[in-house]
Amino acid sequence: MAAASGLMLVAPEKRNPLLASSFGTGELIRHALDNDIRHIILGIGGSATVDGGMGMAQALGVRFLDADGQALAANGGNLARVASIEMDECDPRLANCHIEVACDVDNPLVGARCAAAVFGPQKGATPEMVEELEQGLQNYARVLQQQTELMSARWRAAALRAVWVLRRAVFLNADIKPGIEIVLNAVNLAQAVQGAALVITGEGRIDSQTAGGKAPLGVASVAKQFNVPVIGIAGVLGDGVEVVHQYGIDAVFSILPRLAPLAEVLASGETNLFNSARNIACAIKIGQGIKN
Repeated sequence: MAAASGLMLVAPEKRNPLLASSFGTGELIRHALDNDIRHIILGIGGSATVDGGMGMAQALGVRFLDADGQALAANGGNLARVASIEMDECDPRLANCHIEVACDVDNPLVGARCAAAVFGPQKGATPEMVEELEQGLQNYARVLQQQTELMSARWRAAALRAVWVLRRAVFLNADIKPGIEIVLNAVNLAQAVQGAALVITGEGRIDSQTAGGKAPLGVASVAKQFNVPVIGIAGVLGDGVEVVHQYGIDAVFSILPRLAPLAEVLASGETNLFNSARNIACAIKIGQGIKN
């Protein structure tokens, strides 16, 4: 999703989740269908959108109408105006397509940890925008619930997640899985970890949200099955980082040697990572030579 509807594709001063659309992600899916692809893994991290997937669904033939029956532009600002959804022209090829949605978070639909409150500010939303988006998502969910046949346990389970995940299960009939689960199975990490002396994992920022099911914890959970110690390396260590120790990450390190503007930090990322990894390796080697 980040490749088509990603935050990094929008200049910081132009980021506005009320206007941003996931239409490009739908175009990618349609392109895959055109090329006879019938197994799609959809990674949903890093998007610039909080549109409930309206754009993606629109690109695949779904129409969103207001109370007057007029078609709506697919963006976060129109979530509250959705009164009905027409799916008659939804791409029929989706029925024979196996789609796995890779999702590493389980934020609820509403409340302090909802998608709009947690991820909206990252995408450029002001506090006023966050409130508007949350109200829109609530309306959107009500309409989805009224107009789909997924009133089963699967719906109720999906409804606990953010709507931008929920609608993928509705429109695409997709399986929602932790992204790390898909990756671990693909690379057979369990086999690789057996017999290892150390596992090193990491991400851009390790903090309390890492404990919400992100990749480093998935790696650590596999390593702990074989009693292998785990080190986490991150660009930044944020608030609540200490919680990751409860989930199998034994030590964490930031690669930043000093405070610097973001552009400089990104430009020197490779060098900083190399230097930090070297220092960690040296510390391990020194520790091996220290006698109790």
